[in-house]
Amino acid sequence: MNRIVFGDNQFFGVNHLSESKGREQLRKFKNISNITNVLDFVNDNGIKSFMVTTYSELEEICEYIASNQNYDDFIVNPCLPYAHKYANEVTENGIFGTVNKYLKGNIIKSISKGSIALIKKDFYKIMEILVDSELSMFKNVKKETIFLQNVVTDLLLGLGMDDFFVEFEKYINKNYNLNAGFITMNMPLLYDRLKLKGVKNPIICTSFNKANFRMSGGISLYEEYAKKKKMRLIAMQVLAAGYLSPKEAFKYISQVEGVDSILFGSSNTKHILGSKKMIEKYTEKGMLNSE
Repeated sequence: MNRIVFGDNQFFGVNHLSESKGREQLRKFKNISNITNVLDFVNDNGIKSFMVTTYSELEEICEYIASNQNYDDFIVNPCLPYAHKYANEVTENGIFGTVNKYLKGNIIKSISKGSIALIKKDFYKIMEILVDSELSMFKNVKKETIFLQNVVTDLLLGLGMDDFFVEFEKYINKNYNLNAGFITMNMPLLYDRLKLKGVKNPIICTSFNKANFRMSGGISLYEEYAKKKKMRLIAMQVLAAGYLSPKEAFKYISQVEGVDSILFGSSNTKHILGSKKMIEKYTEKGMLNSE
C-alpha cells in the first residue's frame, strides 16, 4: 500500500469541527471541476492513492480520471456503502421501495414470504448486489482495495455478525480480484474477530491519533496491536478533527511502528503539500531512529 492516502471528506461537506464550514465546502465542491483541480494537484505532487465514499458525484470524477492519461498510476479505493444515500431513499420511497429499487425486486419478493431461513440465506446475496451496484461507477479506474464503511463494520461487530466480514472478503477477492478492507473505530476488537474467522493479514483503516480521538480500547492498546499484530494498517483522523496541529499529528503517527499508510484530506493545496512533506520527513526520522 502507498504510504500516503488522500481522502475525500472535504469535497462532500464533512467537517468534524464545524457544520458551517462543511456546508461552505459542500457548496464550493458542487462544481466538479473544483474537485478535479485539487485531485490534479494531488496527483501531480506524487500522492497516488485516493480513498473515496461512493457518492453519486463520483461517477463524473471517475470518468475524468479514466479519460486522463496523467492518472494512469492513480489508485481509487472505494468505501461503501454510502449510508446517507440509502437513508434518503428510505425517506422518499420507504424501506420496501428502496430495497426493490436496488435489488430489482427479486429478493424482496422472497423475503416478503416470511421465511426466516430464506432471509438469512439471501442476506449475503443482498450484499453482493449492493456491492455490484455501488462499484459500477468505478469500472474504468484503477483500484486496489474495496473498503467496508465503519458505519456497517462497527454495526456488524456490535451484532456479532462476523461471518459477514468473511463473505465480503471472499466476494471482493473472487469477483473483483481486489483486496477487501474494513474501516472501524474499534481496531483491536475487529482484528480479534477477523483472526477468529481465519482472515489473515487484514487491511484495517481506523482512527489513530495522539489525542486518543475515536479510538475504542485506547491509544496504548492501539499502539500494541499496531506493533505486534499482523495486519495492513491505515491510520485516519490523525489530526483528531483539528484538535492536533499538523506537525504534532504527523510527527506522532508517522513514527508509530506498524502503521503502513496515513490517510488525510484537505482542499488547500498548501496544506496538502505541507502534510505530504511532514509525513515523509517524520517517516524517515522514524526509520533512522529504529535502526
